[in-house]
Amino acid sequence: MTTEIWQLSEAELLADVADVSHRIQLMEAHRIALVAEIDTRVAREKLGFPGPAGWLTSTTLLSPSKATKIVALARGLKNFPDIADAVNTGVMSVDHAALILTFAETPPKNLPQEGRDIARAAMIKAATGPGARTDRIREAITKLEDTYGGKKPPPEDTDRNELFASKTLNGRLALKGDFDAITGEKLLAALSPLTEPRPAADGTQDERSPALRRAEAFGHILDRYLASSNRPTEGGEKPHLNLHISLKDLTDLRGTAAGDSGSGSDENTGTAAESDSVSGSTGGGDADGCDSATGPTADRRAYRDLFGDGTTVGWLPWMGPLSRNTSRQLACDCLLTAIVMDENGSPINLARTARTVTAKQKRALTARDHGCAFPGCGKPAAWTEGHHIWHWTDGGPTDMNNLVLLCGFHHRLIHHSDWEVFIGTDNHPWFIPPATVDPYREPRQSHARAGPHIT
Repeated sequence: MTTEIWQLSEAELLADVADVSHRIQLMEAHRIALVAEIDTRVAREKLGFPGPAGWLTSTTLLSPSKATKIVALARGLKNFPDIADAVNTGVMSVDHAALILTFAETPPKNLPQEGRDIARAAMIKAATGPGARTDRIREAITKLEDTYGGKKPPPEDTDRNELFASKTLNGRLALKGDFDAITGEKLLAALSPLTEPRPAADGTQDERSPALRRAEAFGHILDRYLASSNRPTEGGEKPHLNLHISLKDLTDLRGTAAGDSGSGSDENTGTAAESDSVSGSTGGGDADGCDSATGPTADRRAYRDLFGDGTTVGWLPWMGPLSRNTSRQLACDCLLTAIVMDENGSPINLARTARTVTAKQKRALTARDHGCAFPGCGKPAAWTEGHHIWHWTDGGPTDMNNLVLLCGFHHRLIHHSDWEVFIGTDNHPWFIPPATVDPYREPRQSHARAGPHIT
């Protein structure tokens, strides 16, 4: 008879947690070994991704960063059996292993081989057991890099520069950077005049924290950059903020300043009320959207789009869902571009006789696919290109029901493998895997459409 957790004694609770933690470490090591075999033996065409990291993310609960770390360990531990042994026996965490492996793969330039072996052994010992502390390992690495890292002192070594940008689970963006002295000086000099406290007109002190003032100053610098005319292009357009929002939410702004701001290029028409969706831009920003259902009701229909395409809230191509209130705030000063959508949230055909996808078609495809449509990929729309399902050279037109957004890898995969793509009755892309991936070749929904749907 299995003992319930609440029936365990205090000593049993402590022992069980320690035992489970050790077994988790062993399972982590086993997963790394399996991924190493996948990386060696399974072809990219069968994975459907450039490497195991993308496949892991699409088929497990792992985040992209965690999957990437596992693949890096799977590849690197083959060359360092001493680190691998500590991981495989469960005496060292995979995080500490990743830290030591990075040092072992890219040691200081002037550290001799004997010194590298001695340092690695010392780090493995320091990382072994519950008493291991990350700070001690980092301190040793820093000391070795400062002593043997070459002629450039750390403040001047641009090779050590790093900037990490990670989306958090609650939809925010966390930044972590490490810059050389000159780059750091540029950043602080740019932030300085924008971070000064600003007392109110009545003399009330500015209650913003220094961290908040720096964050707002950084956003102001980005605004100025996106508004400049000499910024580089990406995907045929200059980088700008894109927002997708439903027509219903935009028409709620009628009679306000936001409702009167839709002026601009020849695509910015006054026919939004006659269309199913509109898009707009201001200060380098676009807003695209599709008509959604009426307000919530007591029946289940009000919740059918709960896990849909993001058409019932604002949506940013890089960061994802955005509340209606903030969406309306952005829409108050924007240029509107109409993108007519059908009842399934798919842009109505914009036929073209030219081969290349126009800027307006790319925006419409982004409103439908959100990014690379291949199941499990979802790379940002800025990194994708329009793929002709019925090839242009075979007579396929450049219109919405013959186009799908794909990243470079999956564009090549579709062209050179047995993966197939078609536009379904819902006017969205569907993908058919080859028999080597799925013997039954069951169609799979595009990345943006995958997930639960309430019926």
